[in-house]
Amino acid sequence: MPGDERGPGGTEPLEAILLVGGRGTRLRPLTVSLPKPLLPTAGVPFLAHQLARAASCGVTRVVLATSYRSQMFAECFGDGSGLGLEIDYVHEEEPLGTGGGIRNAASRLRSGPDDPVVVLNGDILSGHDLAAQLDMHRKADAAVTLHLVEVADPARFGCVPADDAGRVTAFLEKTPHPVTNRINAGCYVYARRAIDQIPRGRVVSVERETFPGLIESGQTVMGYVDNAYWLDVGTPEAFVRGSCDLVLGRLASPAVPGPPGQALVLPGARVDASASVTGGTAVGAGASVGPAAAVSGSVLFDGATVAAGAQVSGSVLGREARVDSGAVLDGAVIGDGASVAAGNELRGGLRVWPGVRLGPVSIRFSTDAS
Repeated sequence: MPGDERGPGGTEPLEAILLVGGRGTRLRPLTVSLPKPLLPTAGVPFLAHQLARAASCGVTRVVLATSYRSQMFAECFGDGSGLGLEIDYVHEEEPLGTGGGIRNAASRLRSGPDDPVVVLNGDILSGHDLAAQLDMHRKADAAVTLHLVEVADPARFGCVPADDAGRVTAFLEKTPHPVTNRINAGCYVYARRAIDQIPRGRVVSVERETFPGLIESGQTVMGYVDNAYWLDVGTPEAFVRGSCDLVLGRLASPAVPGPPGQALVLPGARVDASASVTGGTAVGAGASVGPAAAVSGSVLFDGATVAAGAQVSGSVLGREARVDSGAVLDGAVIGDGASVAAGNELRGGLRVWPGVRLGPVSIRFSTDAS
């Protein structure tokens, strides 16, 4: 059984909780019919990258904390054996927040009170050294050890100051006047006993309640600083960048179904010899890119079509979406089954909802409609 495997260095089996209950509203219309963690990313569901990497770091068993369209996760991953994991599923009838979700998922854990439990957020791509984070946690006998990264604009995130030994002294959630550029990167190692302290059956925020409470009570909260690749993929722009970085090999993932390169073309996709497909573009199964079309730094879901001469950059095309000859997309999001006729020019984050059909020359960002 996968759950009987040993963790890093021959230690006890290692469990993880993966928080995947969010509705992904910032990624609409892509998440109208599909949870954010299941969006096709570099050829596979986004969550496959996190699960594969967790397995490679010694995790043997994962509990998925689901809410929105929860049945789709089990349909996608089953018991986890295909990834070398054992996967269990917990459903939240009503969203319980980050802390409440962790506490709810803990009902399926097998770990003892002092055992480490990895907690991952379902919208983060990270290349940090999880084994080193676990090592810090064990040596400090910490209640929680947070992965921290240094960013240029910490005001947009949870700000986490720590002393010279790495012990966290405060947790300042999205403060306008940050005292450090180190932020919460969304991967935690808990002692199981600390998870059991989270109130059961109500909304709890780890950022606003759990972490500050642990610090105030004198329990040890450590900060593991690692500035390897890290990205929150919660917006369309970041989602596209994450997929392209995986295809290009800027972040290695065992789940990418092909070698690093300018493009990932899945089986059954058709790319004309005269087309240009670059910048880490992923072309889904059954998708097609026509003659003289140019696609760069984009994500084409299964069955999407880019017709002859169309130009697509930094964009996402949903399942069975179509971009006709001569249309231009730059930073656009096209929902499942939508179509963009010739002469349209969509830029700057414009989103087309599923099934919508834009007629010829319906939307332009320039005056030249030829």
